[in-house]
Amino acid sequence: MFSLRAVSKRYGEMTALHPIDLEVARGTTLVLIGPSGSGKSTLLRLMAGLDLPTSGEVRFGDRRISDGASTEARRHMGYVVQGGGLFPHLTALENVEIVARYLGWDAGRRRARAEELAALVRLPLELLNRYPVQLSGGQAQRVSLMRALMLDPDVLLFDEPLGALDPITRYELQADLREIFRALSRTVVMVTHDLGEAVFFADRILLVDHGRIVQDGTPEDLIERPADPFVERFVRAQRSPLEGRA
Repeated sequence: MFSLRAVSKRYGEMTALHPIDLEVARGTTLVLIGPSGSGKSTLLRLMAGLDLPTSGEVRFGDRRISDGASTEARRHMGYVVQGGGLFPHLTALENVEIVARYLGWDAGRRRARAEELAALVRLPLELLNRYPVQLSGGQAQRVSLMRALMLDPDVLLFDEPLGALDPITRYELQADLREIFRALSRTVVMVTHDLGEAVFFADRILLVDHGRIVQDGTPEDLIERPADPFVERFVRAQRSPLEGRA
């Protein structure tokens, strides 16, 4: 699905991502995790074609997107950001339909797809007539997910999608998202700083630090077989506060 060869990214004198090689197989849920500023969001943006590498090649299927993702390539990707990224002047339904409308889908087809997706993400239909400011954080994120799924993309890209939510809403949406991933069998790449969330979703975890991949493996690998002292410290730092009181 994704293939990266010697991909790096610099911003002026700062190296955000050192040269890496990475393959992401179709149907995999890959979670990118690491401290703030580690390079995980940069890596996601390069995969999405939203940013261009300083060196190396990024391929999405048989398309080279190192020079910028084409419109056709973007139609096969759904992208969800923290807070939803909804247009405030559009209703929830208008946000969901925006690309399909641009592509010339008729009203009946757009509405049918929106209703199908509302059922999938468990959003009451009456909320589609509301504006983003009238939605809760969890509802807005469900609308954002519907928008990402509207064109039935091959891959879903998430950049800290649940980071702005309260703990109860986050917990509920985590469970729903995992069920959606399983139902759709899509390739998923997610950025999070939360190890528990990474373990909950991931088939495979990449731990990134200072622009380098320091461990690549299953959740069990990360927790039980840390690659170096940094990985061990990172895992220990995110243990449950209740464990510290035991």
